Amino acid sequence: MYLILKCPGCSTFTYVDKYSPQRLCPQCGEIIDVADATIYLEVADYRLAESIIAELKKYLTAQKRKDLTDEEREQIRKEYAEWMKQALINPEKANDSNDMSKIIES
Repeated sequence: MYLILKCPGCSTFTYVDKYSPQRLCPQCGEIIDVADATIYLEVADYRLAESIIAELKKYLTAQKRKDLTDEEREQIRKEYAEWMKQALINPEKANDSNDMSKIIES
């Protein structure tokens, strides 16, 4: 499992193994204390984390914003949970990254 979070120093999205206490920011080199970081989402696979981070960057750039609202973070978590539930029922749908990008855009 991986946690998607944001560097408090440079605001770059990154991900970290769920059990890792710290993460070195790949952009600015700051040590991110996972316990103090805002967790955006918990995902099962690092490739999915990378895909979601790309969609988050794209969404925020299009919206000309630096961060999601609390409501948007909660909505993404709910929609991701529903997406995972559907993926368990229909595994071939789990490989459809377009579905995940729709979650970010909504």
